[in-house]
Amino acid sequence: MNTQFWLVQAFNGVSYGALLFLVGAGLSLIFGVMRIVNLAHGSYFLLGGYVALSVIWTTGSWALSIPIAAVTIALVGLIMERLFLRPEGYAKHVRDAVIAIGIAVVIRLALGRVMPQMIPGAIGNAIQVSLVVIVFAIPIYLLLQRISSVAIEADVLRQVLMTVGFAFLFQQAALDIWGGNPFDINPPPTLSQSVVVGGLYLPVYRLFMIGIALLIGILLWLAMEKTRMGAAVRATVDDAQMAQGIGINTNKISMFIFALGAGMAALGGVIGGAFLGVYPGLDFEMLPIAFAVVIIGGMGSLGGAAIGAMLVGLADNFGKALFPELAYFTLYAPMVLILAIKPTGLFGRD
Repeated sequence: MNTQFWLVQAFNGVSYGALLFLVGAGLSLIFGVMRIVNLAHGSYFLLGGYVALSVIWTTGSWALSIPIAAVTIALVGLIMERLFLRPEGYAKHVRDAVIAIGIAVVIRLALGRVMPQMIPGAIGNAIQVSLVVIVFAIPIYLLLQRISSVAIEADVLRQVLMTVGFAFLFQQAALDIWGGNPFDINPPPTLSQSVVVGGLYLPVYRLFMIGIALLIGILLWLAMEKTRMGAAVRATVDDAQMAQGIGINTNKISMFIFALGAGMAALGGVIGGAFLGVYPGLDFEMLPIAFAVVIIGGMGSLGGAAIGAMLVGLADNFGKALFPELAYFTLYAPMVLILAIKPTGLFGRD
C-alpha cells in the first residue's frame, strides 16, 4: 500500500461523499424545518435516476435529463408535502378524496371475485366498477372529514408509517413503469475520460461530481446566509412557532424546503446513476447511508451535512478497500461513536 493507493482511495471517498451531500443535505433541511423524518427520501434518489433515463431515451440528451429529473421529482415531493404531510384548506379535501377513492378501489377489487357483472360489455363493466367505487368512496370521504388528526410533527409513528408507505408505493410504481432490470446512466464521452494529476489517473466524472456538490453547497450557503428567504428558513429551523409569531409564513417555507430536498435527491440519483446504476432496491440502500450523513452532521445543519457526507464517504471507501468483511462496521461505527459523545450530531442544536 503505497502513497498512490491512499491518495486514490481518499479521492474516491471524497467524490462519493460529494454524492452523499446532495442526498443528505436535503434530508437534513427537511427535518430541520418540518421536524419530519422522511423515510421516502431514498425514493426521490431512485425516481430521479429513472426519470433521467426516460429523458435520455426520448431526447438523447444527458444534460437535459438533469434539470428535468430534478424539477419533476421536486414537484412529486411538493404534492406529497401539500396533500399528505401538511394538508390545509382545500388540500385536505383533496387528500381525503384521494384516500377514499383508493380504499374504495381496494374494496371493489376484493368484491370483484364474488360480484357478478350486472351490465354486459367492457363499457358496462367500467360503469359498474365506477358506481361501486363511488358508493363506497362517498361514506369513507365523509368519515375522513369528521376525523381530526394531530399535526404530523407531533406524531413520530405517523411520520414513519406515512413516509415508509410512500416509499413502498414509489418503489412499486418504478417497478411497474421501468421494470426490474438494472440500468446505467451513461454520461457524455467528455466526462468518461481520465486526467493525470501528479501521476494519478483521476476520472473526470468524479471530478465533475465534486464540482457539482461544491457549486450547490456554495449556492445553498449563500441563499441561507445572504438572503431574506434564507434568514426565514434559519428562523424556522431554530423555532418555528416564534418565526410564525413574527410574521414568517412557515407553511411556504416548509413547502419550498421539501421540494428543494426532493429535487436535490433526484439530482443525486441522476449523477450517481453513472457509477451506482439505477435498479429496484437502490432507494432503500441509499436511505440508511443518507441518515448516517444527517445523524453525524446534525439535523438541520447544511455544514453538518457536508462534513457528515465527507466522513461517511471516506469511511465507506476505506472500509471496503482495507476491511471488506467489516465494510458496514466501518461505515456506521463513526455514527455510533458520535451519537454516544454528542447525540445531536456534530453541528446539531440541543
